[in-house]
Amino acid sequence: MKGLRIFQYGCGKMSVYTMKYVIDNGGTIVGAVDINLSVIGKDIGEIMGGDKVGVVVENANKAEELLTELKPDCVIVTTMSLLADVEDALMVCAKCGVNAITTCEEAFYPMNSNPTLTEKIDKLAKENNCTITGSGYQDAFWGNLITTLIGSSHNITKIKGSSSYNVEDYGIALAKAHGAGLTKEEFASQVASADEISDEERMKVIESGAYSPSYMWNVNGWLCDKLGLTVVSQRQKCVPQFNDYDIESSTLGMTVKSGMATGMSAVVTSETKEGITLETECIGKVYNKDEFDRNEWTIYGEPDTTLVIEKPDTVRLTCAAIVNRIPDVIASESGFIPTSRMGELKYIKESNN
Repeated sequence: MKGLRIFQYGCGKMSVYTMKYVIDNGGTIVGAVDINLSVIGKDIGEIMGGDKVGVVVENANKAEELLTELKPDCVIVTTMSLLADVEDALMVCAKCGVNAITTCEEAFYPMNSNPTLTEKIDKLAKENNCTITGSGYQDAFWGNLITTLIGSSHNITKIKGSSSYNVEDYGIALAKAHGAGLTKEEFASQVASADEISDEERMKVIESGAYSPSYMWNVNGWLCDKLGLTVVSQRQKCVPQFNDYDIESSTLGMTVKSGMATGMSAVVTSETKEGITLETECIGKVYNKDEFDRNEWTIYGEPDTTLVIEKPDTVRLTCAAIVNRIPDVIASESGFIPTSRMGELKYIKESNN
């Protein structure tokens, strides 16, 4: 990591840690952009809560000009959760021939949710000899950790996983994507209805690029890719979550009243040609005072194995995973390459100390 020149695309909550971790590991933030007028013009040192460092956040419409001029080793994109929402950011990186890694959850394995756009980005990245990928918390806790457990099994019949997280920690785009703040009726029409379709209809939506997958949709694809499994069917169901008293949401800027959705649970079930079933659930919501992040996975087979992790710091784990993946991105073949094809996630030892 030492000596690498990194560009930050998106200067919200996650960038506080991605930029800090790059600097802590001997890298340099050479530029930064955002679309938020309240952030543009600020020194990135202020965003990280420290002294000014001489790098000012510029408007994202200058990204191509800056990338062409600065020629960074890699761009970190921390903006939105769906691939279509980060298309402009990833395409400008591919156009400029600059490697990029994003926290966009769908980008973890977008081949099974938006293949048309993935192929578009892949083609341009190959033409300009750079690598685009997605990583984060799921790279370790929903991906490599699980495949490592499976590596110590004699045989498996089912992979069952569940992970919860507080949408307050990730910004308004993610909170809204989880239906937080919607009434029961609004959730049914705006979120749940998207999955009340046949497999054939879903495939048409996926091919059109209009599908909105839950995070586990792409995680299941990543796991199957890593394990060499062939998916024959996959479906998801989104269920609203409720609380029995009002909760204040600083991210949404509103009171989520009792009876309104605090978020959702999304369950994805994948059947494979090899006879192994994947049933994974992610629960994202505005937490009440008694709730905390939890990660639980069970591998069924010989033997059954259960892993439970309570209160993981998902934000900082996400950002550390992103930064630790950068050397793999730089060393990878060109194109849109999922981290399932980059080997294990490794700890970076270099530092400025």
